[in-house]
Amino acid sequence: MPINTKIIIAKKVITQEITALKKLSNHLDTSFIKAVDLIHGCKGKVIATGVGKSGHIMRKISATLSSTGTSSVFLNPGDASHGDLGLVDTRQDIFLIMSYSGNTDELKNIINFAKNFKVPIIGVASKDNSALIKASTIKILIPKVQEAGLDIVPTSSSTIQMVLGDCLAVCLMNKKKFNKENFALFHPSGSLGKQLIIVKNLMIKGADLPFVFENEKIKKAIIEITKKTLGCVLVRNSKKKITGILTDGDVRRQINKKDFLEKIIKNFMTKKPLIIEENTLAVKALEIMNKKKITSLIVKSKNNQYGLIHIHHLLALGI
Repeated sequence: MPINTKIIIAKKVITQEITALKKLSNHLDTSFIKAVDLIHGCKGKVIATGVGKSGHIMRKISATLSSTGTSSVFLNPGDASHGDLGLVDTRQDIFLIMSYSGNTDELKNIINFAKNFKVPIIGVASKDNSALIKASTIKILIPKVQEAGLDIVPTSSSTIQMVLGDCLAVCLMNKKKFNKENFALFHPSGSLGKQLIIVKNLMIKGADLPFVFENEKIKKAIIEITKKTLGCVLVRNSKKKITGILTDGDVRRQINKKDFLEKIIKNFMTKKPLIIEENTLAVKALEIMNKKKITSLIVKSKNNQYGLIHIHHLLALGI
């Protein structure tokens, strides 16, 4: 097959997919709004299911919902008939079922189960007289697609289903006010998730923090640095406000001075240390450390509590 013929076929497929999505855009109505509201108000899980290509797509949609703050599991229709319907909490869960025809035999047991236990169904199909649509609490009709005369049937219907799932997920994210911090919590090991981690979730706090008072002696600071193994101590005044930081490097540079261990911390600490907010991105904290050539940053919480983030914590996570 000539290269230009391949490109022509590929462009025809792309055009067909675009046309299908335009139809979907024009097809959305109040049923979609009701579906979003029902899922948003769901106290349990969204049980996503489908057969064949629709099944693969529903597995992906279920994963997208879960990763963006909406609890969801995929139920294989075959396994559902052999015990897996037991995962359904009939008091709180809802079904999200997709089938292009709406008449897939393998879905009948799930539909009957939902009807018997009055579990709400959001049904997605292209035929308004199909078994799925007739049984659904909320009926979402998707446009029928024509295959543009291609010998091999492309995936326009699958594209419609996939994008509809993305539309549901993004609308739910909006209603839940799901933000980048939430995303990082659900994706702690992903490269994007790591980029969105905030220092609040990594910092040392409470009893693990190395604290000394500014009028104490250097030897007290050395003991605290050794005990907490963070390479520094936070220095505070009598009102427990942070007034400085003393690092092990500061100590090494002054250790040969006469009677240094008996000196007062206040006279050797770094005054007015750099303090960042707890919602600062971890990648930003690492950038600051590299720029300032320091290994620790003091973190301030909204309630005027303090924490400490060390460069080793960031590097250990691969940030």
